[in-house]
Amino acid sequence: MNALLTDALFDPIRIPLDQWFANFINWLTLNYRPTFQAMKVPIEVILANVDAFLQWLPPLAFIVIIGLIAYRVAGWRIAVFTMAAFTVIGMIGLWGLTMTTLSMVLASVLVCVILGVPLGILAARSDRFRGALRPVLDVMQTTPAFVYLVPVVMLFSIGTVAGVIATIIFALPPLIRLTDLGLRQVPADVIEAAEAFGSSEREILVKVRLPLALPTVMAGINQTIMLALSMVVIAALIGAGGLGRPVVEGLNALRIGLAGIGGVAIVLLAIVLDRLTQALGEERSSNGA
Repeated sequence: MNALLTDALFDPIRIPLDQWFANFINWLTLNYRPTFQAMKVPIEVILANVDAFLQWLPPLAFIVIIGLIAYRVAGWRIAVFTMAAFTVIGMIGLWGLTMTTLSMVLASVLVCVILGVPLGILAARSDRFRGALRPVLDVMQTTPAFVYLVPVVMLFSIGTVAGVIATIIFALPPLIRLTDLGLRQVPADVIEAAEAFGSSEREILVKVRLPLALPTVMAGINQTIMLALSMVVIAALIGAGGLGRPVVEGLNALRIGLAGIGGVAIVLLAIVLDRLTQALGEERSSNGA
């Protein structure tokens, strides 16, 4: 009864925001869908090439290569865990889907870095740009992940590429924010010393600001990778491939085992990527020190 009274109270001043949003998306679809379809071509090319390479690479060769990378970046313990994790993924029959998920994450993070680092640099250099960008990032971060799927499907159609685009939108804000934060935290006396030696603005940015801000930027990349991995699973609902598929199929058909092994593979991949990026950030920090 209280709910009915409340609805009746607000009916005269109700804002049809749902209809406005639907009309806006329909307008974009009718007038600019070819433009959005063209926008996804570069992402499609990146994704197709990365996925083709990872699928072509023999599993044993991939395990050895990723193990060597982990050893170089994080030490032998993480290297052993990394090789064991991918071995388990292959043994439970999810190697191909894992490579697809990894290619989606790599493609998403690559685009996020290309877009996010320059935007973070601009935000650090301009308080006005930062103030204008902040509400946009707030909306991108707080909007539920499932809400992205409907407009993305209408503008970019279904499939893996649409899932990557939704992932980019969802995972981009932390990288912009942490790049901005890292650059703003560079000590002023270091900047003054560089200026005293006659360094230009570009030289200060490339040789002073970015190297000192790199650990914070790497933390942003780490957060972007984790968000991208979580989103590519949700993107399976709009036809994206990868490890989200067995999870969604297991949920729909109540196949606990299928959903369970999909979850195990996702967890193992997430731990490996998290440990490698954290170790890479710590290594850069120690080298900078």
